[in-house]
Amino acid sequence: MSEAVLELQNLCYSYSKGGKMIINNLNLNFEKGKIYSIVGKSGAGKTTLLSLLSGLAKPTSGKILFCGKDISKINKYNYRSKLVGVIFQSFNLLPYLNATENVMLSMDISGKKIKNKKQEAIELLKKVNLEEQDIDRGILKLSGGQQQRVAIARALSYDPEIIFADEPTGNLDTETQNDIMTILRTLADEGKCVIIVTHSPDVSKLSDVVYELKPNKQ
Repeated sequence: MSEAVLELQNLCYSYSKGGKMIINNLNLNFEKGKIYSIVGKSGAGKTTLLSLLSGLAKPTSGKILFCGKDISKINKYNYRSKLVGVIFQSFNLLPYLNATENVMLSMDISGKKIKNKKQEAIELLKKVNLEEQDIDRGILKLSGGQQQRVAIARALSYDPEIIFADEPTGNLDTETQNDIMTILRTLADEGKCVIIVTHSPDVSKLSDVVYELKPNKQ
């Protein structure tokens, strides 16, 4: 059995002190080389869990371990800009930059030393199957599927260990959804840990492991 790159130990989260636990004593392991889908009904805490895993929210109690180290002991900026990559449902791309520039900006933020950032950005965009004529187009001139490809390339730009994806196919047609999942499968096969929050049964079927969250009835 592979060692977990991310481990949850008795993870709990409440929006307020003494309030209802949205996440309650959750224990999960995530390994490299696999795609994980986190599913559950609305209100089960899927998006909250993703916020916790990506360091955007702090657990009420319990631990999140990255390669055995509590992420509360890791510099949050370094964690989010170097160790994990996040793909947002709304893409969160900068509209005044083109596809290549969005990826290059992410490289700049990470501080990773890259010899030729533009060339590396172009190679990443090609890897996620963005066509050559679209590489220098403005973000607002790209379709939803194209923007999602740019968002994936941006998340890969500093070579993180884990890719978090919030409903990465939620706004896409079936063909584009399958293309995006093929890209994520390739990343897992290359050794990345891919963690997806999804409502889609099709995405779940294409994952290696499915974790279902259930609303806490406390």
